[in-house]
Order: sequence, then structure tokens, then C-alpha cells
Amino acid sequence: MPRERHHSFIDLVVLFDEDTPLELIKAIRPDVMAKGGDYSRGTVVGHELGESWGGRVQLIPLVEGLSTSRLMEKIQTHNEHDASRDE
Repeated sequence: MPRERHHSFIDLVVLFDEDTPLELIKAIRPDVMAKGGDYSRGTVVGHELGESWGGRVQLIPLVEGLSTSRLMEKIQTHNEHDASRDE
């Protein structure tokens, strides 16, 4: 059974096409930049910039078997399946 979660502490999730989110970070000036625990603060693009205006980097512990890459693969597979049914 699918579960839906709503988090009142998340204001915005943004997709971007650039190689890094640096220009986006400059534009929206986030208070918190969240990355997976496989990163270190120093490897997060824009961490110095965000911290310069009082923002912070939050490293989120990884959960085995769950990843945004895996989620995107599932969505892509689902979309491809739906598109092939419509043909």
C-alpha cells in the first residue's frame, strides 16, 4: 500500500538541468541544502555560498535500498510502460 508523507519543513523541491545547482542556489538562497550522507559538507556544491548568508548543509543518513536515483529509474520505467500502452 503506498504511503504519502507531507513534511511541513520542506518549502520547495527544484529540478534543474545544469551540471551543478550553483546558479539556482544563488537565485533562491536556501536556508538548508540537504544531501545524502555519502557527501561531506565540503563536497556539497555551493556550501560556502549558502553559509555566507547563514544557510547550512544538512547531511542525511543513507537508507539501504532507497535512493533518489532508484526512484527516478522507477518513475522512468513506469512512464515508458504507460507510453507504450498508449501506442
